[in-house]
Amino acid sequence: MFEIRFTPEAIDDLRTYSRRDRNRVFHAIEACLKHEPGRETRNNKMLRPNRLAERELRAGRFRVFYDIDQRRAAVKIVAIGHKSGNRLIVRGEEFQL
Repeated sequence: MFEIRFTPEAIDDLRTYSRRDRNRVFHAIEACLKHEPGRETRNNKMLRPNRLAERELRAGRFRVFYDIDQRRAAVKIVAIGHKSGNRLIVRGEEFQL
């Protein structure tokens, strides 16, 4: 089982969403990243090299960006954003991957 760790920035990202939205994100993280975070699925994929994270988990309109540390069996959540149409919003600004 992998330990889930949040960066301070990811915690700040979560605070911008409602309790209902936060619960949806937490449920997706728990269901998809606790046991097999590197498993490719329709909602969990490796990203092209970028400055944010190596992987993305989709939870409805929300996007969870994370890195995996296999040695420590840990998942580091680095950012949480959402889609608005074709735009990705992270920390209140449009973000290009």
